[in-house]
Amino acid sequence: MTGSIYAMSVSDEYGCTLSELRGLMELRGAEALETLERNYGGVEGLCQRLKTDPVNGISNDQKELEKRRRVFGKNEIPPAASKSFFRLAWEALQDITLVILLGAAIISLGLSFYKPPSSAASHDSSEQEAGWIEGAAILIAVIVVVMVTALNDWSKEKQFRGLQAKIETEHKFSVIRDGQPIDIIVNDLVVGDVARVKYGDLLPSDGILIQSNDLKLDESSLTGESDLIKKSSDHDPVLLSGTHAMEGSGRFIVTAVGVNSQTGIIMSLLGAVKQEKEEKKETSKDGEQNLPNGNGMAVGNGVQKDGKSMPPQEEEDAAKASKSVLQAKLSSLAIQIGYIGSIVAGATVLILVARFCIEKYVVNKQQFEAADLSHFVNHIIIGVTVLVIAVPEGLPLAITLALTYSVKKMMKDNNLVRHLDACETMGNATAICSDKTGTLTTNRMTAVQAFINEEFYKTGHLPKYGDLDALTRDLIIEGISTNSGYNSQVFDSKIQGGPREQIGNKTECGLLGLVMDLGKHYDDIRKLHPEETLFKVYTFNSSRKSMMTVLQMDAGRYRIYAKGASEIILSRCSSVLGRGGAIESFGERQVADLTQRVIEPMASDGLRTIGLAYKDMVPQGEKTRENELEYSGEIDWENEEVIRMGMTAIAIIGIQDPVRTEVPAAIEKCQRAGITVRMVTGDNINTARSIATSCGILKPGADFLALEGKEFNARIRNEDGKVDQAKLDAIWPRLRVLARAQPSDKYVLVKGIIDSKSTKNREVVAVTGDGTNDAPALKKADVGFAMGIAGTDVAKEASDIILTDDNFSSIVKAVMWGRNVYDSIAKFLQFQLTVNVVAVTIAFCGALFIKDSPLKAVQMLWVNLIMDTLASLALATEMPTEDLLERKPYGRTKSLISRTMVKNITGHAVYQLTILFVLMFFAPAIIPNTKDGRDPTGMSTKPTEHFTIIFNAFVLMTLVNEINSRKIHGERNVFKGLFTNPIFCVIWITTLISQVLIVQFGGHWFSTAPLDYIQWGFCIVCGIGSLFWGQVINTIPSSILPKSLSFGRGEVQPTSILLTGDYDTPTNISSAAGLAKSSSIDQGNKRPGQLLWLLGLTRLQTQMRVVKAFQSSAEDSHPSSLTTSTADRLRASYRRLKIAKELEQQKRAGSVRVSSSTKEPTKDTTTMKFV
Repeated sequence: MTGSIYAMSVSDEYGCTLSELRGLMELRGAEALETLERNYGGVEGLCQRLKTDPVNGISNDQKELEKRRRVFGKNEIPPAASKSFFRLAWEALQDITLVILLGAAIISLGLSFYKPPSSAASHDSSEQEAGWIEGAAILIAVIVVVMVTALNDWSKEKQFRGLQAKIETEHKFSVIRDGQPIDIIVNDLVVGDVARVKYGDLLPSDGILIQSNDLKLDESSLTGESDLIKKSSDHDPVLLSGTHAMEGSGRFIVTAVGVNSQTGIIMSLLGAVKQEKEEKKETSKDGEQNLPNGNGMAVGNGVQKDGKSMPPQEEEDAAKASKSVLQAKLSSLAIQIGYIGSIVAGATVLILVARFCIEKYVVNKQQFEAADLSHFVNHIIIGVTVLVIAVPEGLPLAITLALTYSVKKMMKDNNLVRHLDACETMGNATAICSDKTGTLTTNRMTAVQAFINEEFYKTGHLPKYGDLDALTRDLIIEGISTNSGYNSQVFDSKIQGGPREQIGNKTECGLLGLVMDLGKHYDDIRKLHPEETLFKVYTFNSSRKSMMTVLQMDAGRYRIYAKGASEIILSRCSSVLGRGGAIESFGERQVADLTQRVIEPMASDGLRTIGLAYKDMVPQGEKTRENELEYSGEIDWENEEVIRMGMTAIAIIGIQDPVRTEVPAAIEKCQRAGITVRMVTGDNINTARSIATSCGILKPGADFLALEGKEFNARIRNEDGKVDQAKLDAIWPRLRVLARAQPSDKYVLVKGIIDSKSTKNREVVAVTGDGTNDAPALKKADVGFAMGIAGTDVAKEASDIILTDDNFSSIVKAVMWGRNVYDSIAKFLQFQLTVNVVAVTIAFCGALFIKDSPLKAVQMLWVNLIMDTLASLALATEMPTEDLLERKPYGRTKSLISRTMVKNITGHAVYQLTILFVLMFFAPAIIPNTKDGRDPTGMSTKPTEHFTIIFNAFVLMTLVNEINSRKIHGERNVFKGLFTNPIFCVIWITTLISQVLIVQFGGHWFSTAPLDYIQWGFCIVCGIGSLFWGQVINTIPSSILPKSLSFGRGEVQPTSILLTGDYDTPTNISSAAGLAKSSSIDQGNKRPGQLLWLLGLTRLQTQMRVVKAFQSSAEDSHPSSLTTSTADRLRASYRRLKIAKELEQQKRAGSVRVSSSTKEPTKDTTTMKFV
């Protein structure tokens, strides 16, 4: 009660309540303006009520900020509670194979206590007493498996939360506090803050616009409308969180944050409906009902009964699940292995049961006894255990470990991974399309050359203020100072003689540095022309390639300043300031001359050439200078074509952006690793060519292409203006530089390379981008890299990895980690498949020949634990080395299991099976003190040295083969780098010690009998023999094997059954955009047997929950943060809300009547659901 009274008193102090501000943000356009004016006295009145200075912002005092957070809320959405350890353990227990095993173990345990009189003399007393142990041991083994799975999931979920927190702190927004512009973490925003929005920003809160310059927002995330919405303080001042600033800039006062913002309200509704859906899911039958609930929101599984396909957007979203090349290949492989394992497991049970029944009931003509049940149960246990070994649940665990380990390490290498599968995809990259500015260069712009008043000032000889004509120098200083973003600033270095500090757009900073070099300061000019007094600003974008600012000089007189790419600015000029500031005519001939004399030499020096121009517009009859343009009536400021023509050229400035010192070496590493680096830039072709040569992308004498965007389009398009893939295929292999490129050109190039089938293994393309318009190319690429420093929020949203240092050399580290992940998975595959083949074969042959499996159920579970959990951890934590860059990339269609791996798997399986079969049939004759453990009846459960030797030899050979599996490319030294991986060493030694203890002291629990020194020596020799056998295998060239022996080759078709668990009903917010997930799409095409098998593999889903969480984190991105909400997700959310409301209204009006007998509404979108 006291808290509410306090909140009310503070609300009175601020002059408006939380609910009033929420209500204000629900209004749009004229209605919002009217309410703002009527209730608050305009934006100035609102600022007064919120105790905010519209120019200087609020105080940065922590007490004041905390008070605002208590009254108006924090700018965050409380994250969903993480699952407890016991919940994870319960979910791990849902695995169908474990359930069967548990049931069989319990039955076995129960039957062990039943002693029929007829069997009293059949076994000795010690065996009868130990009869219960096997059932208990299996129960304990299952519990261990469940605990290990749950512990792994729980620890990885903690890591995931930590990564979430790390990414959230990376997102900052500019605000003004105490009159100073500062960047703060978006979660620190409070109501009343004056925030500054610029081109490319993702708005982190709701607000009311104070001042703007040509500000246009993409509100499609909330409204679904694709057109940009123009915002201004006198037209439509309402800004909403989750929307993107696509053009312009402005200042706004924050009015709603967190769950009280419009995005927060939608996210809260999503969470509420998701919870409601989960509650209803328990009562619904197979999720078949897809009817509106009480709130008019459609819930259910989203499958359309009338067989209609999903809308294109939803199909596209659903298809995103199959982006990862490796996961698609592993999924396909897992299904194949699982099929074989199921068949062998079923055959093993059938053979054991059939032999027992035939011998007892047909040959011996005995009657059925209750004790026979224990035999049937034991046979089922053996069969299910074979299935447990065959099911490749270690695959997703290996992926989880390899990827999470890599993500953690990559953060130290300046790679902030947003989409987890981007790690391994990067290992396959064959091409990188890189930006120039900031990625290959330092992004520290400095004006080093200038052409002013017919004088060409070369590097080191820039003019002084007194050297220039009075009019010219005033135009240069005023033009640069006002025709730049006011958030672009340059400060003298705090270190004596150090470079100036640059904040904001680096090109503008380079020009502002020129003003300071002339002995003046841009701030003095900006004080004369505050940002809010600027008459109109045409902000820079990729289509304009320039920026213009209009100043109102006095009554009816306007001055327009322009800056941009030199060729574009000059093409708009009709006059130029010549010697002494004289105005001279300027036509096409002069443009060509200036291009040849000035622009090309500057560009050849690797400089970015910027043109400066101006135009004075005066009322009719008031013209005083020959270059002034007269106008009558009202000027149409929206007609840019007219506004920008007829200008007067002031100067051409050459800005230097030096190549990063480490980039040439990094590019050389890429080229040596078989990765083609291409530069895509908006700069002049000569500048681009010069920088590319400096980097090593272009090499003298090489047959490479450097094209401008226009020529590129002319070469690749047909008569209809459409891209011709065949024409593109003729160009892109030789293309190294694409200059004066539009964002659409980058997208076309990336899509063309990905879709091309002209290369052997298909191309895997990585792209870097920093601008808003780079988003389509970043999304289309296999791996999109956004710049962490210079990148816009929109680009970061579309990316897979954020380069926190904007450095190309960090991409090379991502390649190393990616290849390391791919190789780690391949190492584990080689190891696991060898164990699979051997264990399944020995169990099957044992059932066939000796009526029993030489490997008991508990022993196979121990092998399964080694094979899956421990080996995953050991092989997935290898550190990458430079050696990884010495081989070519795999590409998109390269075999997952190479011929070398097939040779190793087959060779070691043959060796192990030979040893095990020899031991099975001849061990008593070969090894002293070893009695034959084979029981003619197949009924004995007493541990024997014979079968213990088989078990021990198998485990030791498997352990040694784990060392062999560290190398998958035929390397002979399998110990290289072994001691640099302490995790591998600790796990290997721990496993070995555990095996010794199990053999010597396991007894009935593990069906083992203690072995003597000779028996141990024989097992050790068998194990060490694997090392020598590995060397023999390496002498056999892989090339002699037919190519058909490589698996996972070719283009992988999209599948809904990925090892990420995504074939399950989506439960994360980002999946909402998917609506009916691809599992729903493909069900009609899958055979029932395959579906049953896939649904049985729930352990794959359980152990991959972490990977799923990581992947959803990047798409949804973080539930606790508004700032990274993707447009797709919010668009889908808003659309569902809208449709839900319509349905509810129709229901109330009686126009829609829903019953179990009626068909669903025909509108496709009625199947949308909240997840």
